[in-house]
Amino acid sequence: MKAILDGEVIAESDETVVVEGNHYFPPSAVKADVLRDSDLHTVCPWKGTASYHTLEVNGAEHINAAWYYPDTKEKASNIKGYIAFARPVEVTA
Repeated sequence: MKAILDGEVIAESDETVVVEGNHYFPPSAVKADVLRDSDLHTVCPWKGTASYHTLEVNGAEHINAAWYYPDTKEKASNIKGYIAFARPVEVTA
């Protein structure tokens, strides 16, 4: 799977985990230089507290367009630390 933003591949992996229709990429598969920490956090009742990243690609910022669970509840332990993407990121095979 590839995550593409503004024509640039920002993540690529054959080992994504699909949860609720979202592909979660291993952290090592995501280009670290496009990630900026965000102050946003949300809570999922069964996954835990999500943290967000703003993505910066080709000089454009995409606020809170990536999220991950640094610590998960037991049922979501398979995505701990993995990163998923929101629009406008395109995830494709």
